[in-house]
Amino acid sequence: MDVGHPPGGGGFGAGDHRGVSLLSGWLPVTVQIVVVLLLLAAIGWRTRRWRVLWVPVAAGAGVAGALAVLAWFDDSGLATDPAPTSLWVWIGVTAGSLVVLVAGWRGARWWRRGLSVLVVPLCLLCVALVLNQWVGYFRTISQAWGTITAGPLPGQVSEADLPALRGEPAPTGRVVAVTTPDTASQFPHRQEYVYLPPAWFAGAKPPALPAIMMIGGEFNTAADWVRAGDVLPVIDHYAQTHGGYAPVLVFVDAGGTFNNDTECVDGPRGNAADHLTEDVRPYVTSHFGVPAASQAWGVVGWSMGGTCAADLAVMHPELFDSFVDIAGDPGPNTGTKQQTIQRLYGGDAAAWARFDPMTVLGHHAPYPDTAGWFDDSAPGYGPRGRRGWSGGGETDPQQKEAGIRRLCATATAKGIRCSVHTYQAGHTWQFASKAFADSLPWLDSRIKRLPEKTVATHR
Repeated sequence: MDVGHPPGGGGFGAGDHRGVSLLSGWLPVTVQIVVVLLLLAAIGWRTRRWRVLWVPVAAGAGVAGALAVLAWFDDSGLATDPAPTSLWVWIGVTAGSLVVLVAGWRGARWWRRGLSVLVVPLCLLCVALVLNQWVGYFRTISQAWGTITAGPLPGQVSEADLPALRGEPAPTGRVVAVTTPDTASQFPHRQEYVYLPPAWFAGAKPPALPAIMMIGGEFNTAADWVRAGDVLPVIDHYAQTHGGYAPVLVFVDAGGTFNNDTECVDGPRGNAADHLTEDVRPYVTSHFGVPAASQAWGVVGWSMGGTCAADLAVMHPELFDSFVDIAGDPGPNTGTKQQTIQRLYGGDAAAWARFDPMTVLGHHAPYPDTAGWFDDSAPGYGPRGRRGWSGGGETDPQQKEAGIRRLCATATAKGIRCSVHTYQAGHTWQFASKAFADSLPWLDSRIKRLPEKTVATHR
């Protein structure tokens, strides 16, 4: 087992030079300062009863509200990456602003009433800004607008346009929105996408390019590797430096809904595993000329998706030859073991064992050609505990890292070539993008083109 520290300290910048940043810079700070000033104006000096009774009540309500949400958050298993303190502060301020609105309405002047009404949604906006800074979801205003309005992705074309683009040289690849089936899984998934590099359009028919299945975290869509992860510049640059060649990227929906933490298993939350292995993969091989052999397929995941990537490769070496696990867990989980069995498998402990990678490794024959790359943030960096917005589980970073190392060691003993890489970074989409860029050359060296006889017939 090799422990690496990828070179280059850059790549985790919070800002985006293509628009006004929502992660750093003047805008988030300015919004919060303005909201504080408006709230102070809404509170005002007023009467002695107001100052002695209702202002303390509003402050107490704020503290109680923040503690209540914190308790719910810890119990829900929604995330295990410790949230920034400012999140709980703004949740408390929001609760206090509601008391100011209700208790101070009677007898207040019209303009103070108006401010009280305005401040409540503005406080919620500050909560959203802090949440966004925590996970790095929206980098800029323009990217947030494109996501909220479901605008087209950069370079997006329809599948019907592909024949007309063949033979035309292009410096960048194209993104295609695909309608993948759910015949095998009955999994109600959302829109999925495929990235086709410039080399795919060369020649009279699609070449036998390998593919990488790209899986995001829990709270996202299939497009988030493109929008939040900003992966297109990474893969396009790789293609430009390799004569137009790059793997096909398949952006999948492993959740079905924005907050459905499936951990890519089959269970009460949907047959996500069957969808990825029995619906998506055959569809891509038949529609885009990707070889069906496992040597032509890799899987990359971020956060919850990182757990999925390792689990899929361990469970299905006949489908995926290589994997990159970026900030995933040692195995699918949404809390303690018993909570996970109940939440993900409806109380079926045997189903838990079928999807637990350590258990699968323990009963599996040696793997002939599987390899894995684990990426994670170094323990103790900033406010990080574990992965955020991805499901529950153990919260101690050293414990989580130890679990990853145990998994890698067990995999190595079973013949899987495995390495662990650590970064000084927070648990954000910017970290995911950097980790993908660093692992791409290694992964591409593993999934090179195969002979034409291994290619499925293109529709």
